[in-house]
Parts: sequence; C-alpha cells; structure tokens
Amino acid sequence: MTSREQELLHRARHWIAHDPDPATRKELSEILELADPDQRHAELQARFSGPLVFGTAGLRSRIGAGESYLNHATIARASFGLARWLTGKTPQPRVVVGCDARHGSADFHRVACQVLSAAGCHVESLTPQLPTPVTAFAVRYLNADAGVMITASHNPPQDNGYKVYLGGRVVESDEERGVQLISPADQEIAEAIAQSPEADEIDRDSRLITRQGEELLEAYYSRVCSLIPYERRDLPIVITAMHGVGGKVLETVLRRCGFHNVYPVAEQQEPNPDFPTVDFPNPEEQGALDLAIATAQRHDAQLILALDPDADRCSVAIPQGGEWVQLSGDRVGTLLGEDCARRRDGDGVLACSIVSSRILEQIARRNGLSFRPTLTGFKWIGRTPHLTFGYEEALGYCTDPEWVRDKDGISACLRVADLAARRDLAEFAHEIDQLYSVYLTRPLTLRFTCSENISSTLANVIADPPKSLAGSPVVSSYNLAEGYAGLPSTPGIMLISQAGDRVVIRPSGTEPKLKCYLETVDHSADQAAQRMDHIEAELSACLKA
Repeated sequence: MTSREQELLHRARHWIAHDPDPATRKELSEILELADPDQRHAELQARFSGPLVFGTAGLRSRIGAGESYLNHATIARASFGLARWLTGKTPQPRVVVGCDARHGSADFHRVACQVLSAAGCHVESLTPQLPTPVTAFAVRYLNADAGVMITASHNPPQDNGYKVYLGGRVVESDEERGVQLISPADQEIAEAIAQSPEADEIDRDSRLITRQGEELLEAYYSRVCSLIPYERRDLPIVITAMHGVGGKVLETVLRRCGFHNVYPVAEQQEPNPDFPTVDFPNPEEQGALDLAIATAQRHDAQLILALDPDADRCSVAIPQGGEWVQLSGDRVGTLLGEDCARRRDGDGVLACSIVSSRILEQIARRNGLSFRPTLTGFKWIGRTPHLTFGYEEALGYCTDPEWVRDKDGISACLRVADLAARRDLAEFAHEIDQLYSVYLTRPLTLRFTCSENISSTLANVIADPPKSLAGSPVVSSYNLAEGYAGLPSTPGIMLISQAGDRVVIRPSGTEPKLKCYLETVDHSADQAAQRMDHIEAELSACLKA
C-alpha cells in the first residue's frame, strides 16, 4: 500500500468518526469495504482531493460523503464559519436561509439554519423549494446581514451548492445589499471555515429561527407585479420550470398581471431533482426546450418563457419563419435594455459584463443613460451604483435592482411577456438592428480534462495572440489580468479588430473549460454572420493547436 493510499484511508476513517450524518457514514464505510482496491482508491481520491474551497460563488460540488463533496458535515462547517465571520462584524446578525428542490436541499437547509442559530445568528428560514431570487429579495426586504441559498442552479442532478449574499450592517452601501459576496469577504469566510471544529462538535439549535411563510412570498409577488401596469392580455404563453422551483411562482405572477393564456409544460412544471425529461437542466442546452415547443404548437402560443431549476435565469423563444427560434442571452438583454432605456427618459445606469454584447453601451448613449462595464457575474453587475438594468449573456437579467440585485428569471420573464404583448419581438429586434447595426454574438467553448492545460493554453494566447480576426487586423489587445476599463484584474484576454469585431477568452469559474465570447458588428446581418464563421474557425484552430 502506497503512502497516498494510507493517507486516504486515515482521512476517510477520521471523517467517519466525526460525520454527524449516519447515511454518509454508511456510504463511506461501504467504500472502505470494497473488494477492488483500484475502485476503492478512485472513490477515496475523489472524495478526499482536498476540502471544498469557499469562494465568491460559495460552495458547489457533488453530493456525497467526504471533505470534497457536499454533505451535512461540509454544510455545518461552512455555516459555522459564516456565523463566526458575521458575529465578528456585527452583534446578533440576521441571516436569511432559502433552498431549492434538489437532492439534499431540504436537509442542508435545516442544518444551516440550526448551526447559524446556535452560533448566535437570528435566522429567517424561508419555506423550502423557492426560487433563488426570492432569497435575494428577502435579504433586502428583511434588511438581513446575510443570505444563504442552498442551490446548484442548473448543474447536473448529483450536485448541490451553498450560495452567500451579504447585506445589512456588514456592507457599506445600499448597492451592496443583497449582492453575492466578493473578496476579501470570501477569503475571510474561507479562513473561518477552515478553523471550524469537527462537524460533530458544532452545536445546533432552533431557538433563534423564525419561519418566514406566505407573507414573504406575497411581498415578492407584490413587488414583481408592480413592475408593469395591470391589464388583461391575450398573448398565449408557454412556460417551463425545467423541473425546478419557479413554475408556480412564474405562473402566479403572469396571471396576476393579466396574462390569462398561460400554459405550463406539464411534464416539467413540478419540482423533480432528477430532471427526468432533459439531459442537462439548462435551458441553453440543445433539446431542453423540445417539450416547451411541442406544448406551444398544441396551444398556438406566441411566446415561450423558460426558467432554469432555481429560476434565476430566463430563456426566450419566439415563432419565426414557421419554426421556433430561441433567442440568445445577448438578444434578450438587448430587447430588455432598449425597452428599459426608452422608459427611463435619460435617467439611470445600464450595466453588463465585458463578455456580453457591446450594444448595451450604445443603447445607453443613444437614450442619454450612463453605462458601466463589469467583470463576469452578478456579484459585479449587482453592485453597480444607480443600476437601472443589468444583464450578462448567460441568460441572467436584473430588471428590478431596487429590490433584487441579482439575476431574477421571474421578473425577467414578466418583463419579456409585457414587451411581447406590446411589440412583436422579432420586429423590435429588427428595429434595434437598424438603429445600432447588427451585433452578432456566439460562444465557443473548449473543454479540458486538466486545469493546468487551461492555464497553459490561455498563457500561450496571451503571449502570442492572433494578429487578425476574419482578415481584419487586431488593433487592440488587453491582458485582463492587468486590468481593463478600470476593473479589477481577472484571467483572460480581449482582442478587438479594425472592423470592430471582438473576442474575449477566459477560463470558466466553475468548470474545466476555456470560454470564448465572439462578437461581430456590421450593418448587414449576412456579413456579420460570415465574419463570425471565419473567426470561430480561426480561433478554434488556434486554441487546439
């Protein structure tokens, strides 16, 4: 037996001795009894590859026994560390805790509430199986100092996560209230988690837990429905919850706002943590909207609105040329941004991430609004001062920053439905193209089996970037690690050609991927598409070389 194998066995036995959950103790004990040493080693290696790292996205991992997976023990230690950090900042901190309907979510929700309570936090426990934006709303509505959401968003069924918002007395400005944390808070909380006791030594109780029921959800309904004027609308709409927690909430909001022809996708309306009708519970994935399209055809619908499982993302499809066309995140962001800008009458700030389309800046300028670029993620978009509307290309839209400073699929769907009831979306998109030129965007993703290969590939591109894009010379090259537009440093590179086309290359923050964001700009849609095809082929060959 190698020293590594001995170390893994020792760590597994130590974990079993301190795991408060009999189910995961049993799971790990059965792994230790496996007859096949290679299988046993592989299982232990996966579960003890190092403690889960708490970052700006909180925690996200596979559910199961061991320090590298999500379980009662890792949730307890994370909650203890968070409570220690909060109580060091303010007396008797107030913490909102919500959860989705994934495997383990209800149990993890209970553990988090009990640990936070025993550690001296006043816990506002939300009803289980609510959308992530309800938790973000609750942090601001209840003036809480922090929020915890148990969710893994649109990850595969075997995953779960622990997402943290800050607010109340532990932030310095209103625009930070109810926004996901950034450094140095994430590092300080990670250090507190690392210093937490063994999970079975962490106290739990319910003495400081308050159950937040229908009144909180009604407050969210009331706020979202106030975003548009009530009137009876005949637009037939199909909605899908993608087996997540947003179906009932979205249907309620739409009907209360006067949309009476709402048709949920029956097979996907109720929460199911196995996501049985889709290969991957992400509305961006190929085939994810097949059932929604079939439902729309049966009801002669004019709009499809799709949520991801925790309802913080919104995807849109419309009938066009005899078939259903799914709009890109940038296209939806453009439609909502232009509509918002026209309603604001020269007052407000639009914001999007630097990997999203540059058209939002042009929309802001033409309508007399300010524009702010941000780094990727709503932890940056949400804290933009005086924000009016913000989005990023990955189907995330912040349409009501006064109360939800995060992406909110429910309010975004309502905004899209309201716009579609007033305007033909395809015609509105064409009008925007005529005003600003065609801004065509497309993602290019390269998957890697080893994270070191991601770093080396990116380093090679930064050291020797392409000299042209679709035949047009590159006139600007920015190493994002050195900062761009006054933003904090981040790994990646941005290239802009003389023709105005742009490429951004960056590593994924959650998966072993190198992500490329391509954008071409032209008065002609055909010319923009041709150059896009050239750039995609050239860049793909360059990165795989």
